[in-house]
Amino acid sequence: MVEPWLRGTLTEVDAVRRQVLHALLLAEEDCSRWCVELSLQQLTECPFDLPSVSFHMLHTVRSLDRLLTYLEGSPLSPGQMADLRTEHTVPASRAELFAEFEIGMATAAARIRRIQPGAYEISRGVGRESLPSTVGGLLIHCAEHTQRHSGQMVTTAKLVAAMQQRSILLMPEEWEQPTSQ
Repeated sequence: MVEPWLRGTLTEVDAVRRQVLHALLLAEEDCSRWCVELSLQQLTECPFDLPSVSFHMLHTVRSLDRLLTYLEGSPLSPGQMADLRTEHTVPASRAELFAEFEIGMATAAARIRRIQPGAYEISRGVGRESLPSTVGGLLIHCAEHTQRHSGQMVTTAKLVAAMQQRSILLMPEEWEQPTSQ
């Protein structure tokens, strides 16, 4: 499979935004390839205390939302702060998890497309302490952060699937009940 950045696509946007958009597209494709067949239990499993696939999916899109908010020169909203605290929460359903991921990625891509190339050097503050960055720095971090979590998502998905296949993970109905003495 040829990765998005080598397909000659998105030529209507400058090279910087193009590569960021390609990084997001690769993350979406990796999710479709490695995660879409997993059950909700598998998506929320934390093998060896690793963060779950669902965490990486939620963290990816919610982080993009926060990073792009800083990039746009705005503070985080109370809703974004609340979302930050629930990234480890088990989603209500597979459908809800995948919908948030897909909508979040599409929304991030649309916001990235609106960035003007001449804005890359504009200063931006990040976080409560308004740490120094630029529009370009935040844009590049969107790509690298997405790819970092995409890789962890894929690795955890492969691990969970392999453990399930080898019956290493116990299904809820297989969990031992405490015996009374």
